[in-house]
Amino acid sequence: MELRTVRRWLWIFVVCLVLSGLTAFPLRAETAWAAELAHRLPTPPPMLHWLDRVRAALADTGDRYPFLAYGTDWLAFAHLVIAGMFRGPLRDPVRNVWVVQWALGACAAILPLALICGPLRGIPVFWCCIDMSFGVVGAVPLLLVLRAIRRLERAQALSSSV
Repeated sequence: MELRTVRRWLWIFVVCLVLSGLTAFPLRAETAWAAELAHRLPTPPPMLHWLDRVRAALADTGDRYPFLAYGTDWLAFAHLVIAGMFRGPLRDPVRNVWVVQWALGACAAILPLALICGPLRGIPVFWCCIDMSFGVVGAVPLLLVLRAIRRLERAQALSSSV
């Protein structure tokens, strides 16, 4: 039962990580779509202004300096590679618990990164909070996985001592 729980939560985490990575490829189109949608919905003016600004910046740099998008291609690639690291815990969670612990550390590191780099880059506070939510939300399934792995570890230790 614990093994199934671990795998279920890990698959949820991996799928979200892959989807997050894939969304880094078409940023220009996604931002245009998000800004258009925000104008149709009741959206706070600061968020509308930010989305319009980001859409304009991506359009301008896309037209004038398309090679800058290569950086977000690498961001997407990194998400996909990190998702691949979870193959180990999916196969043998107890032996590969370090991957889950490492991922929890990465989720925690999102908070200071957003708090330090966000203001340095002129990112609004509300957007930094959205970015930080990825670390908090990502940590939830990982903490559930870690707890289940610890129970698996105890069960394996008991069965090997009998």
